[in-house]
Amino acid sequence: MTKHGYESGRLNLPFVGICTFGKFPYQADWDAIDADVAVLGAPYDMGTQWRSGARMGPRGIREASTLFSFGHAGAYDFEDDVTYLPAETTRIVDIGDADIIHTDTIQSHANIEAGVRKILAAGALPVVLGGDHSINIPCINAFDGEGPIHVVQIDAHLDFVDERHGVRYGHGNPMRRAAEKPYVTGLSQIGIRNVSSTARDGYEDARKMGSDIQSVRHFRKLGVEGMLERIPKGARYYLTIDIDGFDPSIAPGTGTPSHGGFLYYEVLEFIDGLAKRGSIVGLDLVEVAPDYDPTGSTSTLAAQILMNTLGRILHHR
Repeated sequence: MTKHGYESGRLNLPFVGICTFGKFPYQADWDAIDADVAVLGAPYDMGTQWRSGARMGPRGIREASTLFSFGHAGAYDFEDDVTYLPAETTRIVDIGDADIIHTDTIQSHANIEAGVRKILAAGALPVVLGGDHSINIPCINAFDGEGPIHVVQIDAHLDFVDERHGVRYGHGNPMRRAAEKPYVTGLSQIGIRNVSSTARDGYEDARKMGSDIQSVRHFRKLGVEGMLERIPKGARYYLTIDIDGFDPSIAPGTGTPSHGGFLYYEVLEFIDGLAKRGSIVGLDLVEVAPDYDPTGSTSTLAAQILMNTLGRILHHR
């Protein structure tokens, strides 16, 4: 019989110890990354158009993730009859945060890109904790030379503004910047709803540039399998999750909440199917602003979806 692992070593309860992501080892030397997954914080929120606060997202998600550190031997899911993230085979490290230069978007983004490039050079899966959604821009930049990717976005907002008052690298621009890359073969933009900063011409441009745009109601009519069928099979996927893709009833801690969003299992089941359909080669989760949610449930949701996503990516490989 497999033992959980509590019988040996420290009990190591969630509130004990240093808050790395999932209590995985901290690797300060970015030239010595030796893991299957490396977690990078990108605490930048100067691209926001309304409420800031996502700079505290990486810290909040890390703290919440200690709840899911699973003792010593992984996490058993009785519905799937699978132990995800088993201790003997799970190689995840937390490499800390990219350095953020206040008021300097270009250099802050460059520092984030450098971190993602170091992760890719080490052969690891980059998992980036935002930060506002503009941090996706340097993440996608880092995939130059890595082969084609299809971007899968879970979000309330299209984020497809080209330029407004000279701003090209804010949190309303990342999917437009991604679509311009020759190695981005297309985008699946899922959960889009209500009024946002992207006007009609942005939607028209997005479709012309290879986007498939689906709202939450479209997704529910299609079902998980129907949505997956619209995504190229066997592709390399970059997954970007804006926490406001979820309904604010379960994720109020974000700068631009939008009612009518997803619930937890809808997104988890979709990501599980995506990990089976192709290869998820990069991942970011953005726009968690912990101070707007005194219960901490938004950070917990972010940590839970990330831990379960990583478990399924590694299990399905």
